[in-house]
Amino acid sequence: MIKVGIIGVGTVGTSVANILKDNADVISARAGNKIVVKSGVVKNLSKERGLDIKLTDNIDDILQDETIDIVVELMGGVDEAFEVVKRALAAGKAVVTANKALLAYHRYELQELAGDIPFEFEASVAGGIPIITALRDGLSANHIESIMGIMNGTCNYMMSKMTDEGVAYDAILKESQELGYAEADPTFDVGGYDAAHKLLILASIAYGINAKPEDILIEGIENVTQEDIAFAKEFGYAIKLLGIAKKDANEVELRVHACLIKKEEMIAKIDGVMNGISVVGDKVGETLYYGPGAGGDATASAVVANIIDIARSGKSTPMLGFNKPMEGNQLTLKSNDDIESKYYLRINVNDRAGVLANLAKIFENHHISIETMLQRPSEKESANLLISTHCAREKNLKNMINEIESLNFVNGRPAMIRII
Repeated sequence: MIKVGIIGVGTVGTSVANILKDNADVISARAGNKIVVKSGVVKNLSKERGLDIKLTDNIDDILQDETIDIVVELMGGVDEAFEVVKRALAAGKAVVTANKALLAYHRYELQELAGDIPFEFEASVAGGIPIITALRDGLSANHIESIMGIMNGTCNYMMSKMTDEGVAYDAILKESQELGYAEADPTFDVGGYDAAHKLLILASIAYGINAKPEDILIEGIENVTQEDIAFAKEFGYAIKLLGIAKKDANEVELRVHACLIKKEEMIAKIDGVMNGISVVGDKVGETLYYGPGAGGDATASAVVANIIDIARSGKSTPMLGFNKPMEGNQLTLKSNDDIESKYYLRINVNDRAGVLANLAKIFENHHISIETMLQRPSEKESANLLISTHCAREKNLKNMINEIESLNFVNGRPAMIRII
């Protein structure tokens, strides 16, 4: 019998306990062993959770219980969770976590601490989609050329509503909060940080890149407007918040931001709260993974799958999937300034003679070529210029935006969205 302790019996933790009970027959058949939850840790013992397991508010009741084989960490956060997981590993207990923030900052330290002790984290990226297993095991024969995906269901829901129903950003954010998709403080989701944590985990498995969130380009969807969506539709694009990892020679670029992506691309067709991740391997080509990226049962399904894997053998593959440095340890993180992309710009200007000529000269001075341009009326005596560029360097583009913002006929900072 395998005994499990759950630290953090909230929505996901409750689902884990229920799945292990409700599907005990099929789980024991697949694991080759009976798996039971011995106890769970909660902050508030007075709250009714509808579970028939022992609950405690003392983490030591699990960490010091020698009969517990697997610790499931679902408490969230970074620092406290790191200390708890370190103690579990020091006690020789296998660990399963869904904590993407913990892994975004401490994945390499945890791999070192775990050693041969099983440490699994499928639920930390894209909820119920088995992307970790696919990348670490199923595609292990490949050099990974790129990863691109919708990794945050809240943002995808909001962008889908804004596109399909013409809802303004503020209105759909309020609706998302009322539905429980977005938190009272939505910055973690709409600012791109949640997706960035997930991207860093995938990039470690694919490339062995040890980057922190502070090291990579992270932007959200806060500045996307209906004018931007109208431009995207006119030129055959959809706007999505994407996490992107791409190998270019001996460098890897990592970035999270809103993107204009051609509507015929499979990623562009993923709407609502669903997640989708494209992985391109040098031998297999493109593979696509689609499914629910959040929710109690979907995330718990991935947690229980990890528990079953551990119960089957009690052995562990390396946490991040490699025993030696990846790619000869030659890959480095590309500077954000050196990223190259096409760009879409929305520039609000005073509607008067000479504006276009002046802007065209500034584009030329920064070595940026205009591909398309539309002019749309804005408020009285002003207009929105909607411009797409040919491929340009990030540093040149940002320097140009800074110069344009300072012009006396430009109203506010130009908005920018990268084009895939």
